[in-house]
Amino acid sequence: MLGIIIGVAAVIVMISVGSGAQARVEDQIRTLGTNLIILMPGSVTSGGVRMGAGSRPSLTEDDSYAIQREVAAVQAAAPALRGTGQVVAGTSNWATVFYGVTPDYFEARNWFIAAGRSFEPAELSGAGKVALLGETVARNLFGDGDPIGQVIRIRKVPFTVIGLLERKGQSLIGQDQDDVILMPISTARNRVLGGGTARHRGVGSVSIKIRDGEDMTQAEEQIRSLLRQRHRIQAGQDDDFTLRNLSEVLQAQEQSSRIMTLLLAAIASVSLLVGGIGIMNIMLVSVTERTREIGLRMAVGARGRDILAQFLVEAVTLALIGGLLGILLGVGGSYAVGHLAEWRTELNAQAIVLAAGFAAVVGVFFGFYPARKASRLLPIEALRYE
Repeated sequence: MLGIIIGVAAVIVMISVGSGAQARVEDQIRTLGTNLIILMPGSVTSGGVRMGAGSRPSLTEDDSYAIQREVAAVQAAAPALRGTGQVVAGTSNWATVFYGVTPDYFEARNWFIAAGRSFEPAELSGAGKVALLGETVARNLFGDGDPIGQVIRIRKVPFTVIGLLERKGQSLIGQDQDDVILMPISTARNRVLGGGTARHRGVGSVSIKIRDGEDMTQAEEQIRSLLRQRHRIQAGQDDDFTLRNLSEVLQAQEQSSRIMTLLLAAIASVSLLVGGIGIMNIMLVSVTERTREIGLRMAVGARGRDILAQFLVEAVTLALIGGLLGILLGVGGSYAVGHLAEWRTELNAQAIVLAAGFAAVVGVFFGFYPARKASRLLPIEALRYE
């Protein structure tokens, strides 16, 4: 039974580790926002050198509003301006990134406010000097203190902290998403960044959330068509913007996780196969050792199917007992891996049922040959066996 025990336990542990990895990927994608398309400015070419995405200020707030107004599949389109700088609060300071956003940003990025409030209409229209802090910024500036109501300085501009953002954790590339400050987009443009940004109402990116049930690819094409029309891009010319469909990233990551889970389960299943071969060998030895017993049973009226059933029941019993012990060991092993290795594991009831069912199938499959051999013995020859 040892092979069955180890095999079932290994299958359960491997599937729980793979499921945990897949769930972690899904959670990381979800922190970016569900059904999300990121719109970025295009690239500019100077002296034959292409400068890369975002080097050409081709997007404006009006583009964002047009997308939300004219593309029916769009639930929210949130323009954003990005900047970096040193933030000072009393005697503490911290280098971080800040974004100028609209209230739609919270909906598009699936981000909630843990404490405090969001921006008021007057603060949005009047470039109010208010800010929301990510958890990392708040901890480094105020420690365990309450940041709400405190005054901070960003590029020497005073801001009042009006809220604390819900914790997001790390992104897929390991970036701390809580190391951020959010302010009204008008404030970022007019009071902090200034320059050409204030004159042209340009934005650094637009986060576009697509309604549930809508075709992401079709929505992406509608957005592209609208922007090409607004930017007067002729047929055959390259786009002056970039669209990134994060749902495609999610699907690719989920597919990779599923393949890895299946691979781990397949590797662990080899132990079940080895355990099945062990059962078959032991049952063959048992048939040889019990040849006289089989002959005696046949002599007093047992039929071939009775002998077949006897040895099949013994093989399946061995497999099922091993399977049950393997389930206990597998569940304990999953918790141990999650606790000791600090990996996320998720026990899957289907994996447990699958492992136990596979153990029974192994018992029947590998027990059939010895049982059939026993049932086909001739009573006289079996009784004469020494």
